[in-house]
Amino acid sequence: MTSLIDVIFLLLLFFMLSSTFSRFSEVELTAAGGGSAARSDVKPAFLRLGAETLDLNGREVGLDALAPAFAEARSQDGPLPVLISLRSDVTSQRLTDLLVALRRVEGLRITVLGTS
Repeated sequence: MTSLIDVIFLLLLFFMLSSTFSRFSEVELTAAGGGSAARSDVKPAFLRLGAETLDLNGREVGLDALAPAFAEARSQDGPLPVLISLRSDVTSQRLTDLLVALRRVEGLRITVLGTS
């Protein structure tokens, strides 16, 4: 009986030391559904994401320059629709980095279109 308790404590110690208690970052994604049509007077922003490039409405920007670029384009009436088009060479980590950078900018409604 004593050896069984020793084995249990050794297993408990092993699993406690080998596990991680850190929390991973979470990115909220919502699926597009058939809802009401978007307002036609608000012009959406178009982001084209590549493996090394990021274009906002046809001009190249960096991830750190997104907040000032959206401050110019944002309207006061409601959320600004942002359409993200992915090139075929984009990794999921690159898309996650973009979504984390966009999370810091308030007043955006993001839609990921897919690869082009």
